[in-house]
Amino acid sequence: MRAEPHGAGIGLRRATSRLALLLVVADLAACTIPPPVPVALPPPPAPSPAALPPLEQPSFVQSGLASLYGPNLQGHRTANGESLDIHAMTAAHRNLPFQTVVRVTAPSTGKTVKVRINDRGPFIAGRVIDLSDAAARVLGIAADGTAPVRIEEYVSDQP
Repeated sequence: MRAEPHGAGIGLRRATSRLALLLVVADLAACTIPPPVPVALPPPPAPSPAALPPLEQPSFVQSGLASLYGPNLQGHRTANGESLDIHAMTAAHRNLPFQTVVRVTAPSTGKTVKVRINDRGPFIAGRVIDLSDAAARVLGIAADGTAPVRIEEYVSDQP
């Protein structure tokens, strides 16, 4: 047998220890938990119709022909005592209470405006509301003088 040089056994032991340590680290690395995979969650379900608040229903509905105040009535007294302002969002109705706010829609244009009732009228058969010039312009019916409309009163619109 050959004699080993002095310290050769120590080098072999170090190499063996390092190899054993490397194997332990490799074994531990193989046992680690992989990082979590991001999961895309589905969007929340749409609320069921029963979960949605009910749409507000009008407390008054009327359809008919609207006309507009002539400019010669500017400044005259209305039935509730105000001065008529054809530039304000006001209207006359035969029996809705004064200060009632109604939505007036012109089906021909699809536009809607809110007006406050401050006068009585119209007094021409077949008409249901007289609109200020400003309201008729918003609805796109000022040039016509008269037009079919739908009148709706909602509780939430009232002062």
